Amino acid sequence: MQRYVVLAVSLTVVWGLWSGHTEPMILAFGALSIALTTWYAVRMDRVDGGAAKYSFGIRIIGYAPWLAWEIVKSNWDVAKIILTPSLPISPRLIRVPGSQQTDLGLVTYANSITLTPGTITCDVRDGFLLVHALTAESAAGVESGEMDARVTALEGAA
Repeated sequence: MQRYVVLAVSLTVVWGLWSGHTEPMILAFGALSIALTTWYAVRMDRVDGGAAKYSFGIRIIGYAPWLAWEIVKSNWDVAKIILTPSLPISPRLIRVPGSQQTDLGLVTYANSITLTPGTITCDVRDGFLLVHALTAESAAGVESGEMDARVTALEGAA
């Protein structure tokens, strides 16, 4: 029961800091939303009280700058496409395997693809990702497997 009290108090603090409102009606709505969220968490038994099972540790220091650079390059490519009057796009759906060993690794891979402009992960199922790519080049970038290998190395399974 203590973990649910901690959840409710944490939600109250976060809500109070983020909302900045002190009007009685807004406070009542906030209290109601916190109570409902805590109740749903209790009903779903989603508060485990334990430490996180996964972490990337120090390896994230090498991955984050690489991902940031990939995002910048993709932003530039998408901006060039938008500014080109003929809009040279060739949208496609591709299915790529994810070699990650943990759920966190697979989600990180899917989110990394989505963070890169011109691509979005539509579905993750049975170790495969369904990715929408704006151009053939962005599809080839995902299919090359470099990001997959880097995320696998990030989770320490390489």
